[in-house]
Amino acid sequence: MFDFGFSELIVIGVVLLVVVGPERLPKVARTAGHLLGRVQRYVSDVKSDIQREMQLEELKKLQEQVRQQAQEVESSVRSGVASVESETGRTVGELRSMLPAAGQPAAQAEPSAAGTSSPGAASASTPSLPQEPPPRASDDSQLDLGLGEAAPQPAPPGDKAKA
Repeated sequence: MFDFGFSELIVIGVVLLVVVGPERLPKVARTAGHLLGRVQRYVSDVKSDIQREMQLEELKKLQEQVRQQAQEVESSVRSGVASVESETGRTVGELRSMLPAAGQPAAQAEPSAAGTSSPGAASASTPSLPQEPPPRASDDSQLDLGLGEAAPQPAPPGDKAKA
């Protein structure tokens, strides 16, 4: 901090001894030491505050950069979603134009809908015919007693004529 040599410190000590006196010199030296310690602590606190502010500024700059990059990513994702939505809308429009008018039979509509790239969309928009339940699988190892059916079997036509 200051550039004092040993000889200069001796001169300062002799002047202090003459001015202050030998009785009060230790007390003055102790007080000067405490003041010098306070000054050093104050300087170190100021340095740490300056470093903290510099780091805070760096963090703010970094935060701003991250925010800008996040906005760029968000805008690119939004543009991608918008392009997918427009493509989907165009495809839906094409599918609707391929669908038959309401008065045409469903048999004529199936060949035009079969040529589309997404069969799920075509089947969801075309009316479906009622489906018959699948036939029951018969088990050859079990004997069919005929008790499971609710309606009785009609009698053959020849039996009614005799009665």
